[in-house]
Amino acid sequence: MKFRPCIDLRDGKVVQIVGGTLKDSDQDQTITNFQSENDSTYFAKLYQQDDLPGGHVIALGPGNREAALQALQAYPGGMQYGGGVNLENAFEYLDAGASHIIVTSFVFRNGSMDTERLQALVDLVGKEKLVLDLSCRKKDDDYWVVTDRWSQFTDLALNSETLGRLAEFCDEYLVHGVDVEGKMSGMENELIERLGAFSPIPATYAGGARSLSDLGDVEAMGKGRVDLTIGSALDIFGGSVRYMDVVDWHRARN
Repeated sequence: MKFRPCIDLRDGKVVQIVGGTLKDSDQDQTITNFQSENDSTYFAKLYQQDDLPGGHVIALGPGNREAALQALQAYPGGMQYGGGVNLENAFEYLDAGASHIIVTSFVFRNGSMDTERLQALVDLVGKEKLVLDLSCRKKDDDYWVVTDRWSQFTDLALNSETLGRLAEFCDEYLVHGVDVEGKMSGMENELIERLGAFSPIPATYAGGARSLSDLGDVEAMGKGRVDLTIGSALDIFGGSVRYMDVVDWHRARN
């Protein structure tokens, strides 16, 4: 199991937000936990220095292209990129140094998975360069993938059939527990257990982590097959969990 670092960008700045509060609207109701004085390259170089590959750079809305490209160039092959990826711009981020591109909304249409779009991306960049973001919310007894700033439920449930079928199109999954993302209120344990039980490819979980012990909990619940992203809780993002303690934990396992 690995720790996967992150660089979340909003208006070109490195931030940590409560994920479910980001909306496409004229009235900004986004809750920001932290905004760094350091730029995106500072964090990319930090992760490179500490040998933490496989993290992600996520653009939260417009105005982040330059900061994203700079981060990818600072740690070539070390980070994935997500945020507005489509057929026209995918290679811009790969050529800048992204190990993978992360896609969500582009491969959904009217609340359903658009397999033609997904296949077109696979044909363009290859499944080995593609990460599917299957971030989800729980409704009734299932977790359902959500899109459009995590505000719209799709008809895609996160279950063994879905995880098995979509693994044919991508190299990894990235899954945020949307209802706890950025809240440092505890993780979606059932979701982590499902990923550990059903995902045939690497999966990274993000959302709600608040302590160093969460790494060991994810390792156990995910059967060692689910990696963890910690964002707002880290001291480098204004939280109380020491980043270097997380790095030491990661090194001991890897």
